[in-house]
Amino acid sequence: MKIDNNQVKKIVIFGNSASGKSSLAKKFASTQQLAHLDLDTLAWLPPSASKSAPTSPQRQSIAVSVTEIDAFISQHQNWVIEGCYSDLLAHTLVECSEVVFMNLPITLCIENARNRPWESHKYESKAAQDANLTMLIDWIAQYDQRTDTFSKSTHQKLFDEFTGKKTQVKNNQQL
Repeated sequence: MKIDNNQVKKIVIFGNSASGKSSLAKKFASTQQLAHLDLDTLAWLPPSASKSAPTSPQRQSIAVSVTEIDAFISQHQNWVIEGCYSDLLAHTLVECSEVVFMNLPITLCIENARNRPWESHKYESKAAQDANLTMLIDWIAQYDQRTDTFSKSTHQKLFDEFTGKKTQVKNNQQL
């Protein structure tokens, strides 16, 4: 993907889990000197301090997440924001200059998930990440059928309704 280095960059990247959002965002951040925000880092409440009973992850309130997004946007002139949260992404589209919809086939997303390196900002170890792989693959496989904020239908709607520069990525080679 070609990027013009002489203009303000405010890019939003979205798509299925393991579609390459983080990889592309890191590439843009590095090559274009963009501040990078992974919405995973603010969309969820921190894990419970209690070690006695594991709890399911809980979403942070939308209002708190939006406040953190606004703080990030106000601190950086050039940025890339990535995630799968249509409810949060919709808020960023008013500010962005470009969107990238990572619309890869589910089979490719599953392959990417199996081959992903350790995400130290999400898991305490590679083993912990791998222990979550079966759940992640099931989640990825449901992308076309879900109707929630993480679904293909909500991502397609964001893409279709955006009136600025937009790109749809359908395979890893486009990266």
